[in-house]
Amino acid sequence: MLVKTFGCALYGIHAITITIEVSIDIGVNFSMVGLPDNAVKESQQRIDSALRSLGLKIPGKKIVINMAPADIRKEGSSYDLPIAVAILAANEHLSTNRIGSYIIMGELSLDGTIRSIKGALPIAIEAQKKKFAGLILPRQNASEAAVVGELEVLGVDHIREVLEFLDGKVDLQPTVVDCREEFLNRSANYEHDFSDVKGQENIKRALEIAAAGGHNLLLIGPPGAGKTMLAKRLPSILPPFTLQEALETTKIHSVAGKMGKYRSLVPVRPFRSPHHTISDVALVGGGGMPQPGEISLAHNGVLFLDELPEFKRSVLEVLRQPLEDRVVTISRARLSVEFPASFMLVAAMNPCPCGYYNHPQIECKCGTGPVQKYINRISGPLFDRIDIHVEVVPVPFRELSDARRSETSSTIRERVIAARQIQEKRYEEMPRIYSNAQITTRMLRTCCPLDESCNQILKNAMEKLGLSARAYDRILKVSRTIADLGDSPQIRPEHLAEAINYRSLDRESWGH
Repeated sequence: MLVKTFGCALYGIHAITITIEVSIDIGVNFSMVGLPDNAVKESQQRIDSALRSLGLKIPGKKIVINMAPADIRKEGSSYDLPIAVAILAANEHLSTNRIGSYIIMGELSLDGTIRSIKGALPIAIEAQKKKFAGLILPRQNASEAAVVGELEVLGVDHIREVLEFLDGKVDLQPTVVDCREEFLNRSANYEHDFSDVKGQENIKRALEIAAAGGHNLLLIGPPGAGKTMLAKRLPSILPPFTLQEALETTKIHSVAGKMGKYRSLVPVRPFRSPHHTISDVALVGGGGMPQPGEISLAHNGVLFLDELPEFKRSVLEVLRQPLEDRVVTISRARLSVEFPASFMLVAAMNPCPCGYYNHPQIECKCGTGPVQKYINRISGPLFDRIDIHVEVVPVPFRELSDARRSETSSTIRERVIAARQIQEKRYEEMPRIYSNAQITTRMLRTCCPLDESCNQILKNAMEKLGLSARAYDRILKVSRTIADLGDSPQIRPEHLAEAINYRSLDRESWGH
């Protein structure tokens, strides 16, 4: 007898329907075709043990399992459940009336319990798109899949529940999630707040400007000055997720199997902080069937690189294209996958090998050569993509001991949201441009016009401070954001002067 069940394969952040065909005939053999990997082939032992826990077993006949389309590689253990169901139905131990109406996914334990899977949200979207009546999957993933409306999502703990439901003996209760309500309830849950920060007002201001314009930021200063502590608080002042952004980010985390601590949606902007020993593939994504890397997991959020010069040069260079294009394309011989990668890059570094160059109290033990060599570990093209460079100095004792409460993240976030709304209106007719950081060199003349006094200030700064040519565009973009925060339609001299101060590493005097 021939029976078909349906599952899904993940392809980037999307899912593709897989038809699992099982034929049982006279003879003794068990074969599986359709490009299954080792984890799929090993399902025979897991299925046999799970069925024996119910008093059933894989029939000792000729069993052929085909996973179509046959030219797409099938990976992972989440096909255990649909294969087991198809074998029982083909052996006439199970009714076939409901089988074709559901996508079925789940990994089987030896005792028949069902383990969680990756990519529940993309699978649910595919099930809805292909007009399936519902989706049967592990209970741990049910809330995540239930975000998709107009789809019956049935969470199960044991294969027994699945078999009884498909046989019509019991009805399973669908999982229902009000994603809007859950999203709104959890969208302001931040672990860190700027009210905990004493002093560092100039750094808070730089972070506010970066958040308001979507600018990449570099914090440079001695050990213990608070670079990491400040960077961790940046997500708390970014504009809240829209529901669409939350769904897009959740798809990436779902495919990567990173949804453990979330019930259904990723409610707040991600903050990813990989260690400096990370490989190129782990950062940008890859593998035989490409998986998202850290830059995609930071999509719509912040990628924080602490101790920037300690990262391998090759790792840092792979950031250049995603920072410009905001997507990363991973190509293999048989396929090409595109992952979103629209993130804010925030980096922190010591100014020199000993860490105390330009320190107000401690003398630097490095000569000028080592300082410049340390800075040169980061290539010019990468520096070119960082809009704001700001020096972080240690907080004096009088500010640390001040009992007054600092400004909260929610107060700062209100100003950031207002500035972003101005930018949304300005760029509403420009595709793929949402913030000042994304405007092109050609757009600078129309978006960032300067009067004569501003032109003179910029000219003097370029000459007297020895600013590099690549600093020119960045200064204009940051000036535009500062003007937006001040609700000013024009860039004024004070906006330009403040932006010039945020180009520390472009000065020819740095490190000499």
